[in-house]
Amino acid sequence: MSEKNQVSRRGFLASATTGLVTASMLGLGTGQILAQDEPKKDESKPGKLIMRELGKTGMKLPIISMGVGGTNNPALVKAAYEAGVRMFDTASNYGYGRNEQLVGQVIEKMGVRDKVAIATKTHVPNQRRGLNPEQSKAKFLKNTEGSLSRLRTDYVDIMYVHDIRDPETVSEPGAIEALKELKKAGKVKAAGIATHSRMAEVIRATIENKDVFDVVLTAINFTMWDDTELLSAIAEAHKAGIGVVAMKTQAGGSRWPNPESRANYSSEVINVACLKWVMQNENICTSIPGYQDFEQLGQDFAVASNTEFNEDESRFMSDNSITLGMGFCRQCRKCLASCPNDVEIPDLMRIHMYSKQYGNFELARQTMDDLKRSRGLAACVDCSACSAQCANTVDIPTRIEELKLIYA
Repeated sequence: MSEKNQVSRRGFLASATTGLVTASMLGLGTGQILAQDEPKKDESKPGKLIMRELGKTGMKLPIISMGVGGTNNPALVKAAYEAGVRMFDTASNYGYGRNEQLVGQVIEKMGVRDKVAIATKTHVPNQRRGLNPEQSKAKFLKNTEGSLSRLRTDYVDIMYVHDIRDPETVSEPGAIEALKELKKAGKVKAAGIATHSRMAEVIRATIENKDVFDVVLTAINFTMWDDTELLSAIAEAHKAGIGVVAMKTQAGGSRWPNPESRANYSSEVINVACLKWVMQNENICTSIPGYQDFEQLGQDFAVASNTEFNEDESRFMSDNSITLGMGFCRQCRKCLASCPNDVEIPDLMRIHMYSKQYGNFELARQTMDDLKRSRGLAACVDCSACSAQCANTVDIPTRIEELKLIYA
């Protein structure tokens, strides 16, 4: 993981945070805005992996890693390594621990533990809710030991506090003390925060705690092109030495609710263009797309050596007929205040994404069960007040109704 990064500077952030806003004020369509600043040609040699440093961790990684949560196929994990993937991302609650077991077994069998980075996550909201600092620390330490056992390793390269939804939770003392202890013992090399809700605020809180945290895993995709706060926070984290890893990079990819995109563009064009858009931002070290088959692995990992749009991808990204929202829930949680029944809308939208867009029914079912145990399922009265508050105009009542049909 020491190849020199040959990719050129593109000034992505400047165009995202200033050019897009200015263009929108001038009345340009979203597709026109994205077409304004063509990225410079990638100067890496054909087939040469683009490597980036993960903040202050000392790790240098290809810009495409693997989110393992969407597969139970050990051959796919092995093929990813052979293709050049060097970081594998999982979590203690994926498949109730089975996904960690999968990663551990494959890496051990291949004998490449010293050649890869393993990232996992623990301490989800249900695990930390209602605990005092001492209980939180003890729970975190116990969960980590479980992860190490399932992963068949003495240490993990990154341990994330999983699913942080507000900036206050970043500084929760129990988790922080546990991570300090684990790092001192060499069981955790780098500590991180994983967030897909109120991301800009959470990232900035992570920067404030950079004496503890080294990495942030954040949702980012091209439906968030106008989220200047998020893009700025990512740049601030990079500048502060916090390594940035991207997830939710393809916003569901070719399974978007928008039928026009599927009719006019192939799945490969949509998926690859979305992933390239994210990785043209050099403030982001790497991304963790989830490959569900070998074809997706080939498509996505090709981006690791070339982030320049081809003709079809450029046409897709600049197509004004495509609604960039694509019905993707940004997990901003602004809808919650409008709901008369206190429905946990963001969690339901994630479940819908897992099942309808990712096709990962096991993770969707598990998330639904966790939600039932922790809060129960309040009834949606279909008032549509939530949709009126949505930044991406998601048809929330329709999606909740679809979930009722799937998980009745």
